[in-house]
Amino acid sequence: MSLDLYRRKRDFKATPEPQGKAGRRGGDSFVIHKHAARRLHYDLRLEMDGVLKSWAVTRGPSLVAGEKRLSVHVEDHPLDYGDFEGTIPKGHYGAGSVIVWDRGRWTPIGDLKKAYRKGHLEFELQGDKLSGRWHLVRMAGKEGESRENWLLIKAEDEAARREDDPDILEERPESVKTGRTIEEIGDDPSPAKTKRSASKAKVRQSVASKRVAAGDPAPPAREIAPGKLKGAVRGKKPDFVEPALATLVKDVPKGQRWLHEIKLDGYRIQAHRDGENVRLLTRTGLDWTARFGTDIVDGLLALPSRHFIIDGEIVVENGTGTSDFSLLQADLSEGRSDRFVFYAFDLIHLDGFDLRAVGLSVRKAALKQLMEAAPPRLKFSEHFDESGDLVLKHACRLSLEGIISKVANAPYRSGRGRDWVKSKCSARQEVVIGGYVPSSVAKNAIGSLVMGTHDNGKLVHIGRVGTGYSQETARLLMRRLEPLRQDESPFADRLTATQRKDVVFVRPETVAEIEFRGWTADAHLRHASFRGVREDKAAGDVVREGEMKTVEAEPKRTVTLTHPDRVYWPDAGVTKAGLADYYIEVWPRMAPFVVNRPLALLRCPEGVGGTCFFQKHAWRGMRKDIRIVPDPAAPDDEPNVAITDLDGLLGLVQGGVLEIHPWGATLDALEKPDMVNIDLDPGPGVSWERVIAAALEVRARFEAIGLTGFVKTSGGKGLHVVAPVKPKTEWPQVKAAMKALADGMAKDSPSDYVSTISKAKREGKILIDYLRNGRGATAVAPYSPRARAGAPVSMPLSWEELGPDIGPAHFTIGNAIARLSGSFADPWGDFRKAEAVLKPASGPRRKSR
Repeated sequence: MSLDLYRRKRDFKATPEPQGKAGRRGGDSFVIHKHAARRLHYDLRLEMDGVLKSWAVTRGPSLVAGEKRLSVHVEDHPLDYGDFEGTIPKGHYGAGSVIVWDRGRWTPIGDLKKAYRKGHLEFELQGDKLSGRWHLVRMAGKEGESRENWLLIKAEDEAARREDDPDILEERPESVKTGRTIEEIGDDPSPAKTKRSASKAKVRQSVASKRVAAGDPAPPAREIAPGKLKGAVRGKKPDFVEPALATLVKDVPKGQRWLHEIKLDGYRIQAHRDGENVRLLTRTGLDWTARFGTDIVDGLLALPSRHFIIDGEIVVENGTGTSDFSLLQADLSEGRSDRFVFYAFDLIHLDGFDLRAVGLSVRKAALKQLMEAAPPRLKFSEHFDESGDLVLKHACRLSLEGIISKVANAPYRSGRGRDWVKSKCSARQEVVIGGYVPSSVAKNAIGSLVMGTHDNGKLVHIGRVGTGYSQETARLLMRRLEPLRQDESPFADRLTATQRKDVVFVRPETVAEIEFRGWTADAHLRHASFRGVREDKAAGDVVREGEMKTVEAEPKRTVTLTHPDRVYWPDAGVTKAGLADYYIEVWPRMAPFVVNRPLALLRCPEGVGGTCFFQKHAWRGMRKDIRIVPDPAAPDDEPNVAITDLDGLLGLVQGGVLEIHPWGATLDALEKPDMVNIDLDPGPGVSWERVIAAALEVRARFEAIGLTGFVKTSGGKGLHVVAPVKPKTEWPQVKAAMKALADGMAKDSPSDYVSTISKAKREGKILIDYLRNGRGATAVAPYSPRARAGAPVSMPLSWEELGPDIGPAHFTIGNAIARLSGSFADPWGDFRKAEAVLKPASGPRRKSR
């Protein structure tokens, strides 16, 4: 391999770096340099073909399985660079100090050349610090981007660590060659200091080895001296500190004075420890210690300090690792305590010192140190120093609630102020329950809640919320509200006959939290969804939060839903009305993929858990908004069904349709499809990283035949790669071309892929399913829900989003609106602009680039 680029970038008369030359082939060394250049980073170098293939790992490697680290592919380095340690002079490329942070041997898993070409290296490391299996996965490049971005990911094995285990970068900062730190290289390269540092490194390694041998993987916590923190004041620990609260803002604050945290979706808790006594207090000072079980209390007792106040939040995380207030409420109602996690984000008092006057970043550093040895049920809430806009955008892409931005050097100030501000992906509002409507389909359960907020001390009606309740939650709410019944309306404003219809009024004492799309012109909430009861806030304190941002008028519709409170997804609490609300929001993006096409529909009239069946033809009682379309090729068969507008889609909701699977052709050109779809269906034992790598290969193979691939989650187990095509080629040729692509992948990588349906051949492999490209075959539509637990949806993604953060069922009806409310562009917005003619498969098969 050529080292020309490496040499062109350096002046070897000035830099101590080796000029080097390509060496022997077949070596297996690796080295990781710690490099204090303009920004501190780590350079991973793997010996391949006589050179060191190199990646700049911006934040350094992580031993936490699945945690991805951006790794920029840089120029090849000579083999003798693996031993380089020193300082590159100012004014030269890469100026700064360099140490050999780790080194050893590496072993690729599988065919190395093929894996490198495909952009997915799986390998094992045997180093002084790093070991076990790893992945390097190439990301899709953006238009006009010159650098090649990869992700370095630790695989799940014995060498992997938990999130709350020590960070190897902090635990072992020294050089494995000389024992010096990066600072010592820059300050004093003398042999004497090198010898002293090497001795220190050997002591550290010896202590670590003895600790692991003794079965204690956690390092001893470093002692914190709170009295040395600037601003700390000696004083008695208060019984309760009024918490600092964040103010809702429209725009994320900018500048280096701010740090940003992910907004958690749980109960704000102030953790107090006095010796062997622990109390967990709500934001109003209520003692809820007993409600959260013993695990969090035991975790707080395991921390090295005996007296402290930690500000944090208790959450329950869903299957995607995201905090979920609905799950937290369910666990509290059921008396379940095995899923609670306490996220610590501030330290108010420590060992006789009040830290409220200490700057936030210093408080957080002390808190992180205190939490080093914390058990898994306690986690430190990390923060980001990057642009707040970027952090919020990432949070919204993942359908998180939003972010909290805090002034980095500010003291801890109780009450609502401007040192802490919150930016949300989707709107949340605490409301007072002023009444309910009984369920029309279930006994002793509510069907919807009637809500209000206070304005100048008066309770003002703001509408109803009729989705977001599981069946059990609907019954619990009925039992809770029934004793509060009253004859008179608690609302100050007069309700219309429609607003009063079937309402049972209650004393306005119960607070709930809801998520909603926005405010209507008449100051009612649009598309509200219940998230849970807030027992930590008084009803009299509930007012409208932030500006009343009105949204565009809802699309005109004529479909009236019968039994709108019928629960279609019992575990997620999504009702018929909730499904209709979801479709109204996604309609502008979904319409091009479902309108004017024959449809195969999965109907579940009683919801998930009841009887479900596929329906391709008309049924008794079907609304007239759903079209009946004969098949010209089979005039004697039952006609297909199709929709042409939003009313047709809502007609499907009324008919109990939970999944929509359109043809890949429109009614205007039924014999010539306008899109192709490759469904990547992983068999048992296939990792998500391998599915991502398969999607990238499909994309490359599409490009090789002139097509542009778009990716979406399936809402099930895998990914779909879809390409728009001009309706010029007929079904047999389209299917043959997709079969050739699938067979080619299976032939080139038989250990990874199969293109036949046989289950016996699926173990450890990915099915490249091309059969969805035949006449009459269908694939689930973008944005369509799936009739599965949790109400997942098939969500379009950008290629840059592919990674461990987003799994195949990450997005649901419940969280999708947060993503769609973000300011980033529709990842499939240019789908039709990218269409190209698909040429029939012929001649030699082209391999992936």
